[in-house]
Amino acid sequence: MTFSSLTIAYWCVFIACGLPYLAAWIAKAGSFGPRDNVQPRDWAARQSGWRARANGAQANSFEGLPFFIGAVIIAHQLGAAQARLDMLAAAYVVLRLVYIALYIQGLSAARSAVWALGFIVNCAILFIAP
Repeated sequence: MTFSSLTIAYWCVFIACGLPYLAAWIAKAGSFGPRDNVQPRDWAARQSGWRARANGAQANSFEGLPFFIGAVIIAHQLGAAQARLDMLAAAYVVLRLVYIALYIQGLSAARSAVWALGFIVNCAILFIAP
């Protein structure tokens, strides 16, 4: 396989797989030291405010990955229209980025609305095939 054979939707899967790590990096930036790495979950449990919310965004990002990955693979396997699949996969990634930002900012109602939109987009990806 070469990079040129990857569709935009597959690149979106790759990007989505990195989003939990982005949220974790945000949570730890400027506060997580070498000693914290001995018991990183203990460190995470002691956090509050935006750092705790960034850890929550990380967990939710990992939780949403299997459905997204599966939906993209199934859509490809069933011969979904590539342009539509690419557009939906890109929309999902953008929604997840917005979701992480809203989560960290503590905007729970907007965050939940964006999560629901992402879920709907993911369902659309799953059922897009003819």
